[in-house]
Amino acid sequence: MTIRTPGKERVEVAAVRASSRTEVVIIGGGINGLATFRDLALQGVDVVLVERDDFASGATAASSHMIHGGIRYLENGEFRLVRESVRERNALLKTAPHAVRPLMTTIPIYSTFAGILAAPLRFLRHRQGKPSQRGAVLIKIGLVIYDLFSREGGTLPRHSFVGRRRALEALPDLDPGIAYTATYFDASLREPERLALDVMLDGEAAHPTARALNYVEAVGFDEHGVRVRDRETGQEFGIEAKLVINCSGPWTDLTNAALGVDSQFMGGTKGSHIVLDHPELFEATRGREIFFEHSDGRIVLVYPLKDRVLVGTTDIDADPREPAVCTEEEVDYFFDLVRHVFPGIAVSRDEIVYRYAGIRPLPRHEDTQPGFVSRDYRLEVSQLGELPLISLVGGKWTTFRALGASLTDKALHLLQRARTTSTLTLPIGGGRSYPKGELEQQQWRRRQLRRQNDDRQRVLFERYGTRAAEVAKFIDAADDAPILDNELSTREAQWMAVHERVVRLADVIFRRTDLAFRGLIDQERLESIAAELAAALGWTPERQRLEIEECVAELRLEHGVRVDAEPVR
Repeated sequence: MTIRTPGKERVEVAAVRASSRTEVVIIGGGINGLATFRDLALQGVDVVLVERDDFASGATAASSHMIHGGIRYLENGEFRLVRESVRERNALLKTAPHAVRPLMTTIPIYSTFAGILAAPLRFLRHRQGKPSQRGAVLIKIGLVIYDLFSREGGTLPRHSFVGRRRALEALPDLDPGIAYTATYFDASLREPERLALDVMLDGEAAHPTARALNYVEAVGFDEHGVRVRDRETGQEFGIEAKLVINCSGPWTDLTNAALGVDSQFMGGTKGSHIVLDHPELFEATRGREIFFEHSDGRIVLVYPLKDRVLVGTTDIDADPREPAVCTEEEVDYFFDLVRHVFPGIAVSRDEIVYRYAGIRPLPRHEDTQPGFVSRDYRLEVSQLGELPLISLVGGKWTTFRALGASLTDKALHLLQRARTTSTLTLPIGGGRSYPKGELEQQQWRRRQLRRQNDDRQRVLFERYGTRAAEVAKFIDAADDAPILDNELSTREAQWMAVHERVVRLADVIFRRTDLAFRGLIDQERLESIAAELAAALGWTPERQRLEIEECVAELRLEHGVRVDAEPVR
């Protein structure tokens, strides 16, 4: 266990400690807590959010990088969730176009009628039983319903079916044993952690007393309200409130226990992924996500993302008190599923540049198999002393805005306040005033980022959306030098430190950039980034060394990355 020397108190933490009171305290800085924070702030509510680690560092960071309607939820009878998910997907394509983009998705199908008899049993019992593939008829029915739900506010094309010959013309490396393919559209979420950060920053900008604190942990409850500990200084203080909202995801029951409330709401499952640097596999997908049912009945994906290929996911019962890591058995499983759909393409562990795992915040289940546990959410209200405590049970990335609105409406009711604005069509962060079409985007980049070269313009625009204009002004105001070609520079690292609540080196490596995800980190680059953060944040040489050591350990132990190896380019 690392023993940290107490650091300097941050300005935003000092402001909350000095005030010591607010209307609402939110515990948990994942996407659902942040969405609720933003919505409450927009209603003029005084709100403080505390997160024990960095924003979006838990389940939020372990997603499959998709915004999707959840076609498979139809089989579970979760029509409300599918309708809501499709509506939110369609909205995010408009409100966050810098982060959410259309994704063509293809399902390989091996038979015509398979699964028709088993489907009603799955629907009624929520159990898989003996694995059985879903044939073309069953998938066609699902996609027709899916298209009907997609009409509301949607612009994505409807699904299509083709036979073996046309399917192999479009995807020649696909298993020639297929009978059909079905293709439909969902959406890609390129950098989940950055979109979550946008949501947080929008919330703080919406109301002067809305404050979000990372590395501040809720440790108890007393007469002063929620007791929190600043993990940078070790200092504890109380925050008085009228209402507490627990949005700590798979750790909801553990948070409630720390507050003195007994609950047994959660029963999450682990989902793992690997990221491959594999040009042949990347090319084989032809820019499409390949989404299919493996032989064991699990729904899995092979997904070209940026210049890498994401392969996932598993669905295994997990204990939130234990760290979630991607195991070697899961890697073998992923390789098997790649061989299943692309039998002529070999994959090896040498091509893995990153692996990760997280625990889905699912409700407790007794007789339901992990893959059939509802992905919907509910709100549980209990008492914390004299204060109402709302616990969020469930939730997923796609519906974060709607979920935040539901939590906000519940909080406003308890506070006897009225909603003043809707978030459904409100642009998020760098999606504000986003140029439409490739030509307009090129013109915007050349106008707003003119002192950067073309590749650097592209990186900044993809990372920040229209917020890139602010970042470029900061970069241009002093001498700048590349840390990693066009991917990151010294001034940009300083921007993150000053304006994006960076506290630790890992915040930049894992969540403010995609450098770790794409396998672009080595010891030299870690040291260069740490040096810039040290200058901006006032780290001592000892603190700088500790940050590097902790980051190296996290890369190795949690993500299977050794930074002494040559980085992938």
